[in-house]
Amino acid sequence: MKITGTIINYYFHCKRQCYLFANRVNLEDNSEDVRMGRVLHEIKAKDGNNTEIKYENMVLDKVTSQYIEEYKKSDADTEAAKMQLLFYLKNLKDKGIIKEGKLIYNEKNKKENNKTEIIKLDDVNLKKLENCMEQIEILINQKNVPEVEKENKCKRCAYYEYCYL
Repeated sequence: MKITGTIINYYFHCKRQCYLFANRVNLEDNSEDVRMGRVLHEIKAKDGNNTEIKYENMVLDKVTSQYIEEYKKSDADTEAAKMQLLFYLKNLKDKGIIKEGKLIYNEKNKKENNKTEIIKLDDVNLKKLENCMEQIEILINQKNVPEVEKENKCKRCAYYEYCYL
């Protein structure tokens, strides 16, 4: 399977979720969080504010003259968000499109405290991304599903029932 931004993100969030999603076990239709995200995108589209671009194995939230912007509802998993954005920047660079990344965390109930982080695809970040992608290839091609990690975040995961029931 071709690696996607979602797979990169899931790798940092949960190895089991990454493996299952990459191996086409998709339980996200059962997730309230995923449904909410889809509804928000639909509302943006109806208002004419949807700037999402689908290109090859990427779904870019917004492209400006300088940035690829990635919106996240919280800063709970910054490393996952950063690596996902670096993945987009690398793929675009490989096509001759050079941009910087901008991570925008839209914390609900914290309008004045939204965070923005500028991400650059420098040599250090490129090496991290390449190592990450190598590890993902190993993970998703193994025969057995990784063990359950048993963390608090599991309760809100789309794969909760698969892992625990």
